[in-house]
Amino acid sequence: MNDYVIPDEWYEKYLGGRGLSARIILEEMPQGADPLGPENVLIFGTGPLQGTMAPGAGRNVVMAKSPKTRGVSGSYVGGFFPYELGTSGYDGVIVRGEADHPKYLTISDGDPQLLEARDLWGMEVADVDEELKDRHGGGRVCTIGIAGEKLVKSACIMNDRNRAAGRPGFGAVMGSKNLKAILIDGHRRRPMEDEEKFDEVRKSMIKKLSPIIDWGKFGTTGALGGLNQLGALPTKNFQEGVYDEYEKITGETMSEEILIERDNCTACPVRCKRVVKTEAIEEEVEERYGGPEYETLASFGSLCMNDDLDVIALANQKCNAYGLDTISAGVMIAFAMEASEKGLIEENIEWGNGEDIVDLIEKISRRKGIGDKLAQGIDAISDEIGAEFDMQVKGQEIPMHEPRGKASLSLSYAVSPRGANHMETLHDSVGKHPSEMKEYFDGPVDRTDLNTKPKYCYHYENLVSFTNSVIYCAFHGWVGYFSDETWTYPEIGGLIEGVTGMELDLGDMLTIGERNFNLLKILADREGLKRGDDRLPKRFSESLPRGGSSQLSIPEEKLQKLIDEYYEIRGWNERGPTEKKLQELDMGNVLSYVDR
Repeated sequence: MNDYVIPDEWYEKYLGGRGLSARIILEEMPQGADPLGPENVLIFGTGPLQGTMAPGAGRNVVMAKSPKTRGVSGSYVGGFFPYELGTSGYDGVIVRGEADHPKYLTISDGDPQLLEARDLWGMEVADVDEELKDRHGGGRVCTIGIAGEKLVKSACIMNDRNRAAGRPGFGAVMGSKNLKAILIDGHRRRPMEDEEKFDEVRKSMIKKLSPIIDWGKFGTTGALGGLNQLGALPTKNFQEGVYDEYEKITGETMSEEILIERDNCTACPVRCKRVVKTEAIEEEVEERYGGPEYETLASFGSLCMNDDLDVIALANQKCNAYGLDTISAGVMIAFAMEASEKGLIEENIEWGNGEDIVDLIEKISRRKGIGDKLAQGIDAISDEIGAEFDMQVKGQEIPMHEPRGKASLSLSYAVSPRGANHMETLHDSVGKHPSEMKEYFDGPVDRTDLNTKPKYCYHYENLVSFTNSVIYCAFHGWVGYFSDETWTYPEIGGLIEGVTGMELDLGDMLTIGERNFNLLKILADREGLKRGDDRLPKRFSESLPRGGSSQLSIPEEKLQKLIDEYYEIRGWNERGPTEKKLQELDMGNVLSYVDR
């Protein structure tokens, strides 16, 4: 194990998180590396605020080449493990190569050790978490479950038992390296340039968060009813945007029936995480696996036509225990239900059948029967059976946000180097710009107006990319959604200044975000993702049949014209950023990695 020295220039240009991790991978991972081979580079990264008790900074990034999209992607995950990583004495962990048998990594008082994990292999996530804490007298744990061990392409890495670094399949990457878990017991305080300023800004930030502290009562689960009213709640594998039984699975219903506690990430006053206790299909749903968020309610609920909240809670528990992404699993199961209904597969999998949902989670995680095929990704099984309703972009399943009801997502899903991702831009369904961003736009937000989205996505993708480089909670950055008078980016900048001494205004933040978004595009092109991969599933070119977004569609020809306009705004050619754009962003030193 060796220390990796990051050049000071990289901290200034890329800041942390997304930027530093992408820059390291550009340097360290050879082109064409097998995502599940020893050449893939797996990074657990921090930004400038991890380990400082800044509210919203209880997160870390995981970055590697994705076995799902075959491009380099990032996943952002909360909990308490990120704080330990921030106080470990390191800015992150870089994992290369492949162990010849299962291992786990510990970092205690700055001392990293690789230890035997044969006895942990096959154990569920919460059991590993508890075992390692007992064995080492504390610390925080991230681990994979059986889905990662069996290289399921939608496998997660789980922080603190119930926080998932999901979507790109990094549980499989970790499993391919025979790395079962990481335990960190951090005791090294992060040095600060101006601690007095940091403390002052931290207090100001907590006051500014007051609009979303009330939002935390339901957290993300509170969105379900509103999206149904908007006609943008993914239903029946995206065939509809309205679910008639939605009231049975809302966050409000969850709070009344099965919620027993709310949880938070390190130093966060919002407490938006769910903790539930119930029983379904003769199985207990335990508190230690938390509870379903909005995405999980929709993916195992409306998307699969399932109105049983207890089954959704059990499905969430099994995914957390096995380390399986809940969005991907729900989309795969809805796909299987539609394929069964249309006679394209032999299995009888019924819409809304809770036992079928839970059974398929077991089969996917253990790669049994049809689960083995689904574990390879719905793009692969779709090609095999001749289906045209695999709801994915670049191999990554569509999240639980209907792009026909949120036009910004139609473009962002299609162009993202990460594949379909709802956390790449701001959602236009709120119908307004934060006042500080209005100078970048010609008029108000219209969620149905496709024509305005190239410019909209360009600016907000850069803003979100900056947030991901700080590795700061999206909702703390988006607090302006909840209060017109609230804009937290000056506080985010103040926190960074207190730690690092760097002074950043909004323009600097957008430039850092743009640099780091371009790094992902360069890496995507290098790994074979081209302009022709920027497209949406055919289903989105059809209109929704009813509800608040009825008659809305995304015509393919129109989408491609908008993507051309978006590329022009970004300063990209078919392959990605031009030399002119890279020089403009002071990124001339990466030109040697750009094949034009």
